[in-house]
Amino acid sequence: MQRLAMMLPLLLLVGCGVNKDYVQEQIAASEARTKSELSAVSSKLDQTEKEVQQLRSLAQQLENRTVEALNKAAGFENYQIIWSGEVNFDFDSYEINPSAEDILNEAGQKLEAVPGALVEIIGHTDQTGPSSYNLLLGEKRANAVKRFLADRFGISLYRMFILSYGESKPKALPDERQANSKNRRVEIRIWGPQG
Repeated sequence: MQRLAMMLPLLLLVGCGVNKDYVQEQIAASEARTKSELSAVSSKLDQTEKEVQQLRSLAQQLENRTVEALNKAAGFENYQIIWSGEVNFDFDSYEINPSAEDILNEAGQKLEAVPGALVEIIGHTDQTGPSSYNLLLGEKRANAVKRFLADRFGISLYRMFILSYGESKPKALPDERQANSKNRRVEIRIWGPQG
């Protein structure tokens, strides 16, 4: 029994040593994880700071361009419609047909004759189909006219503005004859200086 009493403190000392080493290992591992996480957070913070700087730079560029655009826009308050026309489209189509080409050629010639003129291109559809689809189809029709004028006459894109109303602004009411074919259209308005 006396032997057991003498070995017990020895066993406790060995056990404490093992526990102390284990705790130190755990602390070291925890410190390593913390350092790694801090390093990752620091790296993300640096990246975020770079992105903030880029956004500030872009915001400044946008502000400069806005001021430039406003300065260029001065004088447009004297613009008026100097030419208007309309082209029609087949059902569910945004292809330019031969009769539309004649009207667009006239529009292109007017735009060439008045270099400072701007053109408003507004797409419409009939009431067939969902509203969201019709808005997209009206936009495709307006873009087809824009492409035609750009390709055929070299009209700069900044001079052309498109808009789609889809089915929301019909020219003809549903009870009128050929209402759907009248509503499948693009309106073109050329704006130029008065006089």
